[in-house]
Amino acid sequence: MTSSTEPLVIRNAHVLDIHAGTFSLADVVTSDGKIRSVGPGAEAPDNARVIDGTGKYVIPGLIDAHVHVVASSADFRSLTWTPASYVYAQTARIMQGMLSRGFTTVRDLSGADFGLAKAQAEGLLEGPKLHFCGRALSQTGGHGDMRLPGEDHEPNGRGCCGIGRVADGVDAVRAAARDELRKGAHHIKIMASGGVSSPTDRIDSTQYSREEMRAAVEEAEAANRYVAAHAYTARAINRALESGVRSIEHGNLLDDESLRLFLEKDAFLVPTLVTYWALKEEGKEFGLTEEMWAKVDSVLSSGLEAIARAHEAGVKMVYGSDLLGGMHRHQNEQFRLLGKVQPAIDAIRSATTTAAELLGRPGELGVIAPGADADVLVLSADPVEDIAVLADIADHLEYVVQDGTVVGGKL
Repeated sequence: MTSSTEPLVIRNAHVLDIHAGTFSLADVVTSDGKIRSVGPGAEAPDNARVIDGTGKYVIPGLIDAHVHVVASSADFRSLTWTPASYVYAQTARIMQGMLSRGFTTVRDLSGADFGLAKAQAEGLLEGPKLHFCGRALSQTGGHGDMRLPGEDHEPNGRGCCGIGRVADGVDAVRAAARDELRKGAHHIKIMASGGVSSPTDRIDSTQYSREEMRAAVEEAEAANRYVAAHAYTARAINRALESGVRSIEHGNLLDDESLRLFLEKDAFLVPTLVTYWALKEEGKEFGLTEEMWAKVDSVLSSGLEAIARAHEAGVKMVYGSDLLGGMHRHQNEQFRLLGKVQPAIDAIRSATTTAAELLGRPGELGVIAPGADADVLVLSADPVEDIAVLADIADHLEYVVQDGTVVGGKL
């Protein structure tokens, strides 16, 4: 989103200090896309737009750190034969929906590319700021290999809008990682275990050798980037963490050793419990096959327990939804699930300060402070008192401000 030239002032609102976990009455002044001052009685430029924040609650714009903005269907295979023009038209609708739900930044975990991020940054596409990995790296027969057992074509040879690329062996993984980085990737994603939406692997499989994972990590670190790993089982999680992976996506079946490694390696956990809830409820309606749908139970029941254990151990957890197809509309439901096992303020931090740290933008995203991007939400109720305010966002969202411009709510 291009920066606004019109200053904005939110007067006399309850403004959340994320670090302290408390609200204080203050004015928020923005200009040129940045927050300029936060405090009572702030002086505002003559040409500023003024929002009366009396009785309102102002929090940072939300960050969802595990999305697939191109996933208009739960059937990832369909992306490989769908025209790119149609995929991107659907993507524009999906991204606009995310912004309207209060997510001003997202991290895409495969499918989005440089073009989408550039279009959003230039104001051609309305949606959250986009951190992307390009295509996820997968071994043959892994979670990013969408070929059916009877298909023998070259794995990377069909379609332009898939979510994965197959790379086997250390040299091939290095080359693939370098290629995604060449194309502007903010991070590299690898598939370190089986998954629900892939046709030939099992949830409990481990994928990629340690040498292959380390190759991806080395290439990412050489470019001052990092690796995120899709992993469900403790065995897959622990192998990835030992190999230097910075964030574990899902992590439903973690164990005590996983918790130890998260803390030792200063790594992040991105649980995505809402997607299993949604897949169980609606997955078949939106393209999930019977075989894929049957896999959901094995990861659904363990997810809340994993989040509770990780929270108690002090693991850094980041908000992620991972929703597909028509299920994107449930994006905020993750707040309600998180609220079952941790205080509301920690759930909010997972979608603000902790997420910003993972993205490498602490102090710039996820906070209301001078110098930060002017991404804020104005709410009619207190989400620290009741996390359902964010879960039921449509009932409480007054304004969405991105880079100092009102882009949602009461335009």
